[in-house]
Amino acid sequence: MDNIILIGMPGAGKSTVGVLLAKTLGYAFLDTDLVIQQREGALLQSLVDSLGVEAFLDVEADAICSVECRGTVIAPGGSAVCRERAMSHLKALGRIVYLHLPLEELERRLNNISTRGIAMAPGETLADLFAYRAPLYRNYADLTVDVGRQSLEETVALVLRALR
Repeated sequence: MDNIILIGMPGAGKSTVGVLLAKTLGYAFLDTDLVIQQREGALLQSLVDSLGVEAFLDVEADAICSVECRGTVIAPGGSAVCRERAMSHLKALGRIVYLHLPLEELERRLNNISTRGIAMAPGETLADLFAYRAPLYRNYADLTVDVGRQSLEETVALVLRALR
């Protein structure tokens, strides 16, 4: 394995699981949301608010396409799947694992949806986002791991088992 890329909805655990997975494998960890914030000098929510969703998605894709690494667990933002060039770049970097979390569990986990920096149009709901993105996640994924109420350690073990 070279790089492992974790995709999924906001709240699915990409960053949290990614850090533990990286520690388990002796890999580096990279959260592309932090790359965006460093490149743009602003928090994600500020960028979404000031640029609008479509322009934010382009900025996100630019940041993702700038990533070059090896031996890294990469956690892109949940909206990375909205730009084909971003996903093509990630696919070239490694294996893509979709952390699938049911909508009901996402709704339970996400209580800060308006301040979290999620690329959503005004009036769009989490259910709308899920309906749009879920087929994209499945399309780009090399592997899908169903996550839910198990512990972080159990989730990491499921990802490792799927990668073998």
